[in-house]
Amino acid sequence: MNVELLIHAIVRQTTVLIAQLATARGIRAPLAHIADQVFMDLVRELERQGVSRKVSADMFGLGLRTYRRKIQRLSESSTERGRSLWEVVLEYVRERGLVTRLEILARFPNDDEAQVRAVLRDLCESQLLFSSGTGANTTYRAATDGELATLQRNRGVEGADELLMALMYREGLVTAKDLARRAQADASEVEQALERLLAEGRIQRVDVDGVPHYRAQALVVPLGAPVGWEAAVLDHFKALVTTILCRLREDDRTATLANPVGGSTYTIDVWDGHPLKDEVLGTLGRLRGMLSDLRERVQRVNATTEMPETHERVVIYVGQSVIVEDNEGVD
Repeated sequence: MNVELLIHAIVRQTTVLIAQLATARGIRAPLAHIADQVFMDLVRELERQGVSRKVSADMFGLGLRTYRRKIQRLSESSTERGRSLWEVVLEYVRERGLVTRLEILARFPNDDEAQVRAVLRDLCESQLLFSSGTGANTTYRAATDGELATLQRNRGVEGADELLMALMYREGLVTAKDLARRAQADASEVEQALERLLAEGRIQRVDVDGVPHYRAQALVVPLGAPVGWEAAVLDHFKALVTTILCRLREDDRTATLANPVGGSTYTIDVWDGHPLKDEVLGTLGRLRGMLSDLRERVQRVNATTEMPETHERVVIYVGQSVIVEDNEGVD
């Protein structure tokens, strides 16, 4: 399998995961911005890796001018330069109180109509806007402060706090601004969450050149916890991706038992009455117990000595799935 086929396969599996998350537990998460977000995240990551915009444009199959225009279009409103379309549409509706779709489209004549419509859908699905009616005369109003407060209470903060902790734990020292950007969350909500987590002693604040940074020294989502599953999913995914990236960066990618970085996948077929079925299904539980015990012993040692500034963080990911296969009709 060459790299291009590998990328296509990974994108396919990732879209399956996103679709599942977007509909998990009966929710319908807004997805209007996902394609643009993926593009912009890829752009930023390529730039971070030192890839020039000309080369990046070639990788996307775009001319340099078209590439630059697309970045500008997605980064800001064409009508309100320097500000995101999402931001200015929401502000416009808030200021007007009640406004029709026709009026909104007229207010942003230089922005693509389909994109404005997508932003409106996103804002409505996020419950930052409410709509009534159909067609061009659909009216919109912004959620009041009271409605936003009720929405936040209904959503709960514990799961959101765990998600922010997962980001801090895996990313290391981050500013509140970076955290809000990574979490795609409102800056004021992130600030409130940070204050809450600091008060609970779950995170630490470190000033770097006078700028507050935050970090989480540990992240443990208890087995069976009713909240925090989002953080657990992110932590699993991040650990898996980080492991693959570490292996890709190594000059010698040959897997050996002595290599401390890597991963292995084992597929085992069992069935009712199989003498080893219980042992196979119990593998995840045994590994969890073994690794939990190891972590506790390491933490006891670490508690008795000061951790050096330069140290190694070992991330071990364990996952297991059980898929029912049907051989009926197979020769």
